[in-house]
Parts: sequence; C-alpha cells; structure tokens
Amino acid sequence: MLASRRRSCQLRQGTRSSTVHYNAAAMDVPAACDSILDTIGSTPLVRIRRMCSEPRVVIHAKVEGFNPMGSVKERIALRIVEEAERRGELRPGMTLLESSSGNTGIGLALVGAVKGYPVVITMAQKVSVERRQILRALGAEIVFTSKDGGSDEAWDLADRMHAGDPRKYFRVGQYVNPDNVRAHYEGTAEEAWRQTGGRIDWLVLTLGTCGTLVGMARRLKERNERLRVVSVEPQTKHAQQGLRNMSESRVPEIMDWSLVDERMTVTDEDACRTARELALKEGIFAGISSGTAMFAVLAIARRIGTGHILTLLPDRGEKYLSTSLYPRGADPS
Repeated sequence: MLASRRRSCQLRQGTRSSTVHYNAAAMDVPAACDSILDTIGSTPLVRIRRMCSEPRVVIHAKVEGFNPMGSVKERIALRIVEEAERRGELRPGMTLLESSSGNTGIGLALVGAVKGYPVVITMAQKVSVERRQILRALGAEIVFTSKDGGSDEAWDLADRMHAGDPRKYFRVGQYVNPDNVRAHYEGTAEEAWRQTGGRIDWLVLTLGTCGTLVGMARRLKERNERLRVVSVEPQTKHAQQGLRNMSESRVPEIMDWSLVDERMTVTDEDACRTARELALKEGIFAGISSGTAMFAVLAIARRIGTGHILTLLPDRGEKYLSTSLYPRGADPS
C-alpha cells in the first residue's frame, strides 16, 4: 500500500550521472502529492564511506530521516491507521491512543492531523523536549507517566485508558500490532532489496518495537536464505531513546527471535560518539539510535573483512539538540 501511494511522488532516476550538475529540466520529476502522507517511505539508501575502514566491505544505510517528520515510525503510523480504517476498527470521531517515546507518537500526530483524528500519547517524562514540542505543534495531547516511569509504564497507562473507554479510543498497539511488521515486510525491505540490487549479506538493526527487524528480516531472508541478521540493543539502564534492552524491558509480542542470528549490545557512550561521527564524517545528522546501529555495523565490518552490510538509521538529529548528544553551539560574545 505504502509503495503504491508513494509511486506518484517518487523521483525516478532519469539520465543524470554523478558528473552532471542537477538540472530538473533534464530529469523526470514527481507529480504533485495529494497530501504530506504521500511522502512517507521511499527513503534514500546511502553508502557509508569515510567511517568504513574495510575497503572490501560495502555499507549501505536507509536514511529514515527523509520521512516528513524525520523518522521510520511514520511508516507504521500510516499503515496501522489505514488498515484499521479498512477493517472498520477505526471510525470518524475516535481518538488515536498510543504509548511512545516520541517518534511513533509524532508519526500518529501527523497522520491524525491530516485525517482529522484527535491523538493522545502516553510517554515517559524523560523524553527530550523537542519530542514534546513537536507533538504539541501537531495537536497531540500528552499524558505523562510518573517521574521515574519508562516505556513499559507508558504502555500500561495507554492500556488502562483504552480499557476505561474502548469506544472512544483506537488503541494503536505498536508492540503487538502485526501491521507494524507488514509495513516493513512489504515496504522497507522491498525498497532496500531493489536499491541494493539484492546485494545484502548482513542486516543490522536496532530493537525498539521490533517491527522493523521482524518485517525486514523475514522478507529479506525469503529473498536470501544465507542472510545474517544482527539485532542491536542498548546497554541496561540506557539513555538511547526509542530503543529497548530486552533483558530489562518487556519484549514486544511481535518479536520473532528465530530471525536473529546474532545479538549485540552498545553502550550509551559508543552510541553517542558514533552518531556524532555520522554527522562529522558522512554528513548524516541523525539521532542516538543511528549511532547504536552504526557502531554495531562497523564492528561487524572489521570482523568480516568483505561483504555487503545493510542497516537503517531511524531518525534525524533535531529531536536531540537539548540532550548531551550534540554540543551546544557557541554563544554570541
């Protein structure tokens, strides 16, 4: 569904080469989009060059910051809402309800704004101020957990609110909803397969809701049975917003460990340092979870010495400017 709705907006590769300056008059250009929702998906695949020290390893990253609100979660927000509409589970006048550390909530707020649904997001108090500001700008209501509450408490809070008024709320349920997986099985994975020409030996992805890994791994292993899949988690008691350490957090029901060949854990320090290097060496301004993914990718590259590695960078860096991830700019003298 996502691929077909985006096709009318997708810029096709015309005759342009790497040695020719941009000239729209000599290229195919996309038709006008019916709404901002038509720009979700079909994100670019970018080769990582300066950070890769192994000349026989090719690293490609899906840069999900090119989605309209800057994250991969807009894919699942749109897919879950439209499938629920199609099945009659979501009707006009209902409110979208979900727990989120930010990105899924922002994606739902975007979809809700376009389609006319009120949106309520339950979230931990420790999320970055930028996430809260964006949600409010899009008209979403935020219900916070207790001061020390995390993603599991936000999950339970949304469940209780839905149980109290099930006719008012459509419970999105990103951790249990199979449409989360389908968005990546039919969308993200197929995009990456075509963009790489099928040259993928390793798939390295972080774990949050687990939908990205399950959907992409399932589809790409059908395409290439020798594919190696690596799941990447943050350290325990981490500050990597949007990710889950599965030894201390609830494991989402949609997770399928049979798809995973190897598990890795990345510290906050390594994730932050690598996210900064992405900006400094590759020009990719991304969030902390992108540093988590890339740290693992580079470790695998050094180990294997040759091959093709695919990863996904979940979001852009603007949502982290108030955190310690990026240094504050110089103040005027």
